Amino acid sequence: MASIQGTRRPKGIQGVRRRGIALHAVLVIGLLLSAFPFYWAIIMSTHTSTEIFSYPPKLLPGSHFPQNVRSLFDNIDFFGSMFNSLLVACSVTFLVLFFDSLAAFVFAKFDFPARRLLFVVLMAIFMVPTQMAIIPQFVIMAKIGWIGSMTALIVPAAANAFGIFWMRQYMQSAIHDELLDASKIDGANFLRQYWHVALPVVRPGLAFLGIFTFMAQWNDYAWPLIALTNPDNVTLQVALSQLNGVHGTTDYGMVMTGALLALIPLLIVFAIGAKQIIGDLGKGAIR
Repeated sequence: MASIQGTRRPKGIQGVRRRGIALHAVLVIGLLLSAFPFYWAIIMSTHTSTEIFSYPPKLLPGSHFPQNVRSLFDNIDFFGSMFNSLLVACSVTFLVLFFDSLAAFVFAKFDFPARRLLFVVLMAIFMVPTQMAIIPQFVIMAKIGWIGSMTALIVPAAANAFGIFWMRQYMQSAIHDELLDASKIDGANFLRQYWHVALPVVRPGLAFLGIFTFMAQWNDYAWPLIALTNPDNVTLQVALSQLNGVHGTTDYGMVMTGALLALIPLLIVFAIGAKQIIGDLGKGAIR
């Protein structure tokens, strides 16, 4: 009997090891596939257009990166447009985190008349494509006099249905009613409950929403192209689109250099937000 058990256990251990090795192999392959576009962008930014379209394709970095950077800075105001994008993305992210989390806290933990009806209306707005709102939004911004300024990009995006829906779902499971009851006994009003009870608990959800909102605003192209009639206020995505030449004269090395430099703020924000998510989840697990 002992000999049978002794022969079965190693086979079970070997099966677990094989499944672990197979899982790690799949993850490594997925990592390589995900990282390859970034690597290819780096490769193309170091070559000329002729070298980019050569066959066989060049898989190693070239020596044309400094020239591409100089051409990029000579053709567009790169740092000025990057500052405009940072201003819009940071402002919208801050406003979305505040207004969406505040509205979600009310929907998730407070009962008031027509709450379900308002949430249904919110979901209906969430399902409407953003492209359908461009024309009425432009008309409203034109009547207010905001066309051509950064305000036309920041104020309409200060709150959105997706953020409210996401934070509501997160708060319903993360914030326990006992915490709110205890805060009420201690004399905390609504704003104190929101600031001292709700926000510390839902920081992982806020981190995800912040990353998602910043990336969406940073990569937005259609609405800034329509609303920013002042060439001094263009965002980075609009400025990069100006690098596309006509009649096949586009310098793709320069374009890829601009796209590569535009990724740096996104990587920084993602690293900060991911660290916040992992750290807060680890603290919650320890608690």
